[in-house]
Amino acid sequence: MIRILLADDQRLVRAGIRGILDDEDDLRVAAEAGDGHEALATCRELRPDVVLMDIRMPGMDGLEAARRIAGDARLAAVKVVMLTTFDLDEYVYGALRAGATGFLLKDTEPAELLHAVRVAARGDALISPSVTRRLIAEFAGRPDHIRKPDHRLDALTAREREVMRLIAAGRTNHEIARQLVVSPLTAKTHVSRIMAKLGARDRSQVVVMAYEYGMVTPGHRTD
Repeated sequence: MIRILLADDQRLVRAGIRGILDDEDDLRVAAEAGDGHEALATCRELRPDVVLMDIRMPGMDGLEAARRIAGDARLAAVKVVMLTTFDLDEYVYGALRAGATGFLLKDTEPAELLHAVRVAARGDALISPSVTRRLIAEFAGRPDHIRKPDHRLDALTAREREVMRLIAAGRTNHEIARQLVVSPLTAKTHVSRIMAKLGARDRSQVVVMAYEYGMVTPGHRTD
């Protein structure tokens, strides 16, 4: 059972999303929160698997709450998915860097919402081709966001760098396995080693790093 914390300052929005989630046998909304302070406190108390967090809330907003959750070692297993009414928001890039797993538009289709929750819960890629990759390419691809090479990249093998580029392209483990002609287990092992060497919380941070360090650029093709 995937336990979910739903954080949004609008009760009607929460009710609508809860209705979609609670209809599924493997999903359960364990709690709701109306602002970032409440979301953070509830998260520390319940340790949910996934937090669906609205970006714009009164008091502490969702971005700050996401940063604090990502920065709390006790909540390392909690995955945060940001909810927004805007498909391009520079603050979301900051949230991804801080450790949010990804983000969704509030008007996304129910099936996509359900898929996103399940994907986030298992720690797999949550890189929406229509939104998240476009946002990362928009902001991480700017010259002022390109970092100097990081010594942690030196620890990556040539194969791991190749896998990292595929992660940045939004490939799942199975897609990586097919493209590199290896087993899904081998692909998963490569991804796990990359995350460990880079100190990345999840795949979204690997994607951000790939863009920031210039390993991939907007429009880069991997097929």
